[in-house]
Amino acid sequence: MSDIAFWSAKKLAAAIRRRKLGSLELLEHYWRRLERHNKAVNAVVATDLRAARKRAKAADRALAKGEIWGPLHGVPMTVKDSFAAGSMPTNWGVPEFKDNRLPWNALAVDRFIAAGAVVFGKTNVPIWLADWQSYNEIYGTTSNPWDLACTPGGSSGGAAAALAAGLTGLEIGSDIGGSIRVPAHFCGVYGHKPTFGLCPNRGHALGDWAASADISVIGPMARSAEDLAIALEIMAGPEEFAGGGYRLVPARPAKRRLRDFRVAVMESDPVAEVDAAVGDRLQDLLGFLAKSRVKVREARPDIDMGRCLSVFVTMMIAALSARQPAADFKRNLEAAQKLDPKDDSLTAAIIRGQVLHHKDWLVLNEQRHQMRRRWARFFEDYDVLLCPTAPTVAFPHDHGPMNQRQVAINGKKRPMNALFFWAGLTGISYLPSTVAPIGLSPQGLPVGVQIVGPQYGDWVTIAFAQALEREYQGFQAPPKFV
Repeated sequence: MSDIAFWSAKKLAAAIRRRKLGSLELLEHYWRRLERHNKAVNAVVATDLRAARKRAKAADRALAKGEIWGPLHGVPMTVKDSFAAGSMPTNWGVPEFKDNRLPWNALAVDRFIAAGAVVFGKTNVPIWLADWQSYNEIYGTTSNPWDLACTPGGSSGGAAAALAAGLTGLEIGSDIGGSIRVPAHFCGVYGHKPTFGLCPNRGHALGDWAASADISVIGPMARSAEDLAIALEIMAGPEEFAGGGYRLVPARPAKRRLRDFRVAVMESDPVAEVDAAVGDRLQDLLGFLAKSRVKVREARPDIDMGRCLSVFVTMMIAALSARQPAADFKRNLEAAQKLDPKDDSLTAAIIRGQVLHHKDWLVLNEQRHQMRRRWARFFEDYDVLLCPTAPTVAFPHDHGPMNQRQVAINGKKRPMNALFFWAGLTGISYLPSTVAPIGLSPQGLPVGVQIVGPQYGDWVTIAFAQALEREYQGFQAPPKFV
């Protein structure tokens, strides 16, 4: 890949520091690619080129005087629409918020700016960030650069598509039900879902919200695992008012080679069958690890996976329930009261989550914390767990009613809610997960592996992804965008 647009953010920053490449020059290069390619994928949906050019020029002037702003000095980047950023609208794909502009930046955006980045645009999302696809009435549909007939995933689908298509240097996403991980897997890029609470999400909102939703996190997306490490260093750490009594001291893994890690693998589960297009690439990876003398064992924590899924879905929906209009809440309450108490289906979990009583939330929260303890015991014996990110590769656009959508898994139609399991496996227990590309399906669509670690083991999962990148394979650009 000779096009600089596909370089890692670290490599771009190094080229700028060495004066081999100018920040303004790089920004204009991405802008020309946007003009040429963005219409096809519709990934970048808002820009402020005037402000970005001004900052890029300032970055070049500063460097000429020997000033380096930070590890991303002069690197152009975009951010997911859901983050407040500059003069650009923040609307979450919701029509009534189409022109919503906030008089502040999200804390994460400010931290990237302080690290030297040049924020020039925002990327598409589904309405309310509540879909595994990325489309809305304001900006339309984002497509997957590997196959325009397919979704790039959601809700950080625009971010993943922009990275894969070489339209930006770096991205910030968010994740409550796989919204960083699924798009990274679908588009063949890297994504990291941090340990819950590691990266404060102030400004990831439509207004001045102070509270963080349960399970929800923000995290970096990139074309290299090394970029994830750099970006997480920038994003992580408490807000100023919250950090008076403690400071972030993340454990830096000494392990660098694949064979240094103790690896567990969970290839599938009866609760969530995995399509061969995904499973075969995971098998290829496991074969490579075996040849590389990596210690790998089939293992999983002592957790009822069906119950794990039910608890996750109910608590995730409960975490998002505050935005319901009163009429919807009343209707959902009536539906919940009609449920059979023994009904443990995903549909029932979604309905109950919309109107969950606090007493019932406390019961589920206790079950969650019991799971967290079992995960902690599991990671006494292993450094990372490898598992699928989603049961399928990217699927064709489907904008029909949510409860009628289906995906094909090994030739059989399954409800699209099958995507919840692998996202919720780590989400409910606050664990970090890194997604790294590991190959292409027979249809030529990307497949990513989910690398799970213990709580605050974020740099461990990223270190394993870096080792994969060095020893196995890394990012590939979709042919039509090279």
